[in-house]
Formats: sequence, C-alpha cells, structure tokens
Amino acid sequence: MGCCGSTQSSKRDWRPLEEHSCTDIPWLLLFILFCVGMGFICGFSIATGAASRLVYGYDNYGNICGQKNAKVEGVLNSGMDHTNRKYVFFLDPCKLDLVNRKIKSIALCVSECPREELKTLSDVKKFAETNGSALCDYALSPSQYTSDERAQSLCPKLPVPPSAPIPFFHRCAPVNISCYAKFAEALITFVSDNSVLHRLISGVMTSKEIIMGLCLLSLVLSMILMVIIRYISRILVWILTILVILGSLGGTGVLWWMYATQRKFMDENLPPDQLQVSKDNLQALLVYAIAATVFTVILLLIILVLRKRVALTIALFHVAGKVFIHLPLLVFQPVWTFVALLLFWIYWIMVLLFLGTAGDPSTNEQGFVEFKISGPLQYMWWYHLVGLIWISEFILACQQMTIAGAVVTYYFTRNKRDLPFTPILASINRLIRYHLGTVAKGAFIITLVKIPRMILMYIHSQLKGKENACARCLLKSCICCLWCLEKCLVFLNQNAYTATAINSTNFCTSAKDALVILVENALRVATINTVGDFVLFLGKILIMCSTGLAGIMLLNYQRDYTVWVLPLIIVCLFAFLVAHCFLSIYEMVVDVLFLCFAIDTKYNDGSPGKEFYMDKVLMEFVENSRRAMKETASGAEGRELKPMASGTSSA
Repeated sequence: MGCCGSTQSSKRDWRPLEEHSCTDIPWLLLFILFCVGMGFICGFSIATGAASRLVYGYDNYGNICGQKNAKVEGVLNSGMDHTNRKYVFFLDPCKLDLVNRKIKSIALCVSECPREELKTLSDVKKFAETNGSALCDYALSPSQYTSDERAQSLCPKLPVPPSAPIPFFHRCAPVNISCYAKFAEALITFVSDNSVLHRLISGVMTSKEIIMGLCLLSLVLSMILMVIIRYISRILVWILTILVILGSLGGTGVLWWMYATQRKFMDENLPPDQLQVSKDNLQALLVYAIAATVFTVILLLIILVLRKRVALTIALFHVAGKVFIHLPLLVFQPVWTFVALLLFWIYWIMVLLFLGTAGDPSTNEQGFVEFKISGPLQYMWWYHLVGLIWISEFILACQQMTIAGAVVTYYFTRNKRDLPFTPILASINRLIRYHLGTVAKGAFIITLVKIPRMILMYIHSQLKGKENACARCLLKSCICCLWCLEKCLVFLNQNAYTATAINSTNFCTSAKDALVILVENALRVATINTVGDFVLFLGKILIMCSTGLAGIMLLNYQRDYTVWVLPLIIVCLFAFLVAHCFLSIYEMVVDVLFLCFAIDTKYNDGSPGKEFYMDKVLMEFVENSRRAMKETASGAEGRELKPMASGTSSA
C-alpha cells in the first residue's frame, strides 16, 4: 500500500500540503479483514452448489436442470438425469407469493419452452410428442395427459402462455408481461384497472428511445449548468433571494386579502350548518394568514442578518467555477463513483442470490425440496447486509476524499501553474497510499447509525397497523433522530476528510479540528448551507423541469395522454438524480473551499510571511469585510467622543 510508520498524532497548527503519512492503519486492516469475510461468503455460496442452482435452476424435487443429480433421501422424484432438460418451467407462472416475493407454482425441468400458446391438454400432449418437452409432472407420461384425472393438478394451468428462456438463467418466462398484472397492481396501488397498467407499460416500451435520449439530455444539461453557475453566480443568488422575498410577501398578502374578502361578504342569514362551515373556513384562513406572516417575518429577519454574508457564498461559487476549469476531471467523479457502486451492487446481489439457494436440501410441508442453511452460517446474510452499507459508504467516502484532496491542492498552491498535471489522480494516489484507513473509519461510523435506523424502519413496517399510537410515535421519533444524526455525521465526515487532506491527521483529530473551525464560523456555515443548497436545489429542479418539458414535446405524438405518465416519471426522476449527482460535486467543492478559506483567514492576515493562499475574489471579500469593520469601529468611536467634545466647549 506504500504505507510506513504509525498513525500520526494530533497537531496544534494547520500545515497544508506537508508530507503525508499513513492514518488510521488499524481501521484499514479491519476493513481488509471484513472484505476477506465478504469473499468467504461468496466462496461458500459458490462451493455449496448455489451457483449452479441459481444459474441453471432446479425443480421442486431438488434436481438441477441440465445435469445429472444425486438422490435426496425421502424424495421420490429426486436424483434424475436432466442432462437434456435445461430449462425451468412453472406450471402456473402467474401464481405469485407477494409476501415472500416468489412464484408458488410447481417447477419442473423441461427440454424446451413453449413458444406458442397451448389452449388445451391435447395441445400440451402434442407439444410433448413433437418437441420431446414434457410440461406435466414427471409422474405422468405424455400419453396420460388427456386420459388421467391427475392431469388437472399435475399439468400446467390452461391456457399455457407463450414463453421464452431468460438469457443466462434458463427459466421459461411468459412473453406477455400482462401475466404479472396482479403483482404489479400490488406494487402500484394507484392502478385500479389492468388496461391502465398495460397502457402505461406499453407507453414505456414504445418510448424507450425517447426516454434514453431525454436521460442523455439531462446529463448534458447538468454539465452545462455547472459551467453557467460560475458566470452568473452573483446575479443568480440575488435574483433567487428577491424571488423568495416577493413570493413570501405575495403569499402572505393574498391570504390576508382572502380572509378580509371572506369576512366582508359572509352572509349571516345562511342555514346553521352552512354558516358553521363558512365560519370554519374563515377561521382556517386566519390561521393560515397568521402562520404565513410569522414565516415571512422570520424569513426577512434571517435575510437581514445574513445579507452581508451572502457575499461569501457568491465568492465561493465563483471560485468553485474556477476549480472546475483547472480540474476538469472533477466533472467525471460522479460517473466513476456510480460505476464502482454499480459493480459492487451487482456483485452483492449475485452473492445474495447464491445465498438464497445455498444450503442442504430439506422437505417442506408439501413434500417439495428447499435448500436452507443451518447452524451459525444461516446468519451470514446479516454480515452480507452490513457489507452492503459499509462498502457503499466507503466508495462514497473515497469520492469525498478524492475531491477534498484535489481542491485542497488547488487552494493551497499559490501559483496555479505549479499544480500537478492531474490533481485528481494525485489525490487518488495519496488516498490509496495514506488515507484508506481514515475513509474506512468514517464510513463505518455512518454504518453504525444507518443499521439501527434500518432495523427500526423494518420493525415499523412489520408492525404497521398493529402497534398503538404511543409506540408508533416513539418509533418514528427514533427514526427521525437517527436520520438527523446521520446527516450531521455525513457533513462532519466530509469536513474531516478535508482536514485530513490538509494536515494528514487521523480521522478523530481531523474531525475535532474541523469541528472547531466550523463552530468558530457558525453563521458563515449556516449562510452557505442555506443559500448555497437552496440555489443548487433550484438548479436540480430546473434540470428536471427542462427535461420533463422536452419529454412532453417529444411525446406529443401520442394522443393517449395516460401513457405519458410512466415515461415522464422515469425521465424526471432520472434527471433529478443526475442533476443531484453532478451538483452535489459542486456542493462538495464549495464546502471544501470554505473550510480552506476559514483556515486561511485564521492563520494568515496578508502580512509578509503570512500571505493569504486564497483567490482574488475571496481576497476582495476579505478586504471589503475589513473596510466595513473599520467604518463601523470609527463610527462607534465618533459617537462616544461627541458628548465629551460638547462638554469641553461648554466649559
């Protein structure tokens, strides 16, 4: 790993860009051991035959399709040779268990999936004789399909829908997805008519090219917006501030106008029941108007207090734009992170599926074979679940550390011509050589908060409708508190990574140092997080609305407006997700720049030997702030000396 030495001790001073050393080595070793455990689970699930059962499938008697099988004791049709029967066929593929999310039908191994609809048992018999693929239970021969009474329960449900094998997984799946309409209805509760569901799905299938084009458009718009924000940051922030003020004042005024109008024209001669309704409406309008007035007054006071600090947010946005010009590879950070997460999630799901089919064969109540893991190994999926959260958070934390390292290098390099050829790759190199332990520790702390919250959410969903009001309120309160704690820790972790990138200290020392700086600049932090986050949120909404509008124009050829719903929802959600991924990088850059700026102004004053590292735009902000403070101090001094001067003249 290129590490040497032990974890660095705490420092009193901030010393940017000094020689880095390894941090939190024990946590790196712990993370490596944990990953070895994840690899053991994968190897166990493959070694116990789960991989073949997952890929090739197996019937209800424990026989894996496409190969010879060993006899399972006590199971009649086990141990069969299915070398020529390579596909799993379900007698009733539409019989779904919504609770356990699986097909409750009998599964058999067959030679070929029926490509055409089979309406009668005679068609099933003809298909078996023609193609050599018996679709009824092994206890029946094709000649018995039309004569034996057991065929009603041992043969597939009629009519047999046309099906095709799923690539790589050898399952016969119905070609017409309307077979799963009931399952989809259970998931999408607002659909009350099968025809509506079919039209929605057909709208997605017929518009798939448009959906892909719109998703690409959202990607382009996100990248364009990141460039535009730099050039209009000063105007943009003030325009949004003015719009918020006008909107709050206008909304409050409209509510008071509606209340006055309703009160003026209220008819006292109405019947008692209608008069009571009218009075209730008037009371509600009064409550709304008072609440809006309180909100507007608080908002105006906040803007009044923070108005001078908005300039810092504007300056940071402007400098962030320069960072992206000097570090263009920052734009691709969400892509690399998404690819890494996607690959890990695919691996995690595959291992989870392997675990679902691993174990020893056992018979259930119906006499069919199921594979279950017994003993302590049955709790491996808990370990696997923790791995999902910890490693996912680790990947996200690596992105944060990489961005922090690159931006810190940019900020604390006085001559930008001396920047490394690729600061992003240099930051990745430092991360891998020195700071993986710090990243692993920060990710583990987030995992410790997420797991209890997920457990409480699961308990809440399981007890929904069964618990009393007090227990429900307590559960929701705990979930909310853990969510708030998680968000605070994520913010602190990000600043701790920045401190590590500057000082090369361990996680706890970096978090403590960053917290001290943040507390000393609490008002500035509040301003940047409120104004900056609000601006970026509106940017996400802008991209989503622009993509949605383009979608409406492109889908206008379809006059059945119902089919617009699902494609537009997919496109808008994807656009918001893409915008969030890209603009969250912008947000991270602004947060890193702010911490660097706060450290710079704390330990430097612009005098010889203590020159600022900051950009000219931030330098102007500092000079303006000093000038304003001098004017305030001189004004206060003048007010204090004035009474003394008048007293002297009178004497």
